[in-house]
Amino acid sequence: QVQLVESGGGLVQAGGSLRLSCAASGSIVSINVMGWYRQAPGKQRELVATITSGGSTSYADSVKGRFTISRDNAKNTVYLEMNSLKPEDIAVYYCYANLRVLFTSGWNNYWGPGTQVTVSS
Repeated sequence: QVQLVESGGGLVQAGGSLRLSCAASGSIVSINVMGWYRQAPGKQRELVATITSGGSTSYADSVKGRFTISRDNAKNTVYLEMNSLKPEDIAVYYCYANLRVLFTSGWNNYWGPGTQVTVSS
């Protein structure tokens, strides 16, 4: 059993900031990549940012320079610091983890239930 739970979403004015958190729990033996996806109304889900266990990061061009992803490996937690938010950032943000579960082989992808981010202008 694996559970990813996001927190920190909400309503913010354009130009403001939000910090999302996601904690992974369950029968986890190792977490490789963690990250964030988002799905805007009427659009497909897109990758926002990822971070490896070693700390290597990548970002979508649309958020580069504004968002910062980080993680606390001891807490199995990933964060997304979102600055200079725009109405284009309105979406449900989903936590993602590529991990290995106890008594299984290989790696699998998991997603949290999502948290809403709304930006007003």
